[in-house]
Amino acid sequence: MVNMATNKYFNNFNYAREQDLLEDLAIESIKIYGHTFKYIPRTIVEKDDLFGESVLSKFDSAADLEMYVKNTEGFDGDGDFLSKFGLEIRDSMTLTVARKRYDQIRTEKVSTEVGFNIIMEDGDNNAPSRRYLTGNHETESLELEAATADGYDITNNRPTEGDLIYMPLMDKLFEIKFVEHEDLFYQTGRLQTYDLRCEMFEYSSEKLDTGITEIDSVEDELSADILFNEFLLEDGTVWKSEDGGSIMQEYTIETNDKQAVNTFYDREADSVIDFSENNPFSEVDRY
Repeated sequence: MVNMATNKYFNNFNYAREQDLLEDLAIESIKIYGHTFKYIPRTIVEKDDLFGESVLSKFDSAADLEMYVKNTEGFDGDGDFLSKFGLEIRDSMTLTVARKRYDQIRTEKVSTEVGFNIIMEDGDNNAPSRRYLTGNHETESLELEAATADGYDITNNRPTEGDLIYMPLMDKLFEIKFVEHEDLFYQTGRLQTYDLRCEMFEYSSEKLDTGITEIDSVEDELSADILFNEFLLEDGTVWKSEDGGSIMQEYTIETNDKQAVNTFYDREADSVIDFSENNPFSEVDRY
């Protein structure tokens, strides 16, 4: 009977030292040829269980993370074009980030499953004197000691769709649409990187409180939150009325159109949707 197994004298896919070397080389290459981005994790405030999507989201932290831009000739996607909704910018790009570096910026101890073989320094799999993590066969629970730092809170065990990436070089925000976790495909038996497929972020009244002016200014400029017009006291607290409601700085839109029937539309619209003073668009008062 012919033995069809792989050659036992060559250990190409479960030797931890070689896997660690390739991982360190990948990290070093990204540090040399990549860019420093801001990784901004999303916190879901309210979820629509019917459609499986976030109704209200906030972004209140950011962490520095180096990534490699795989687009060498410009952005992918549909680019800039005029649609029936006006000018749309649909730039996209693919970023590569090292798994080990992502784990290092996390702020919690997490539990993950990894495989292992018993491997001697001479490569003998049957000798039980020393163990290296190799990524196959049996599994065990490994608690990763993540770096702790003030100012950000990343708890997911991998980059997550819906998180944001800020690119300081171009002063743009991108949203992660898909995370490819098998690229490059099991080099020497282990996965070293993630590929993040990102598209230009379309702001829709999310809360941005990362503490970074360039990022938080997006909310200041585009938010439909009418509570920005609240009266503030000298100590910075909100001035409330006797019933606990907000006292707003009112503003009106003047019109000289004699045929305008705004009062009629306002009265009739109340029977369909209650446009209250709190916040008729972004529902930010529900945070």
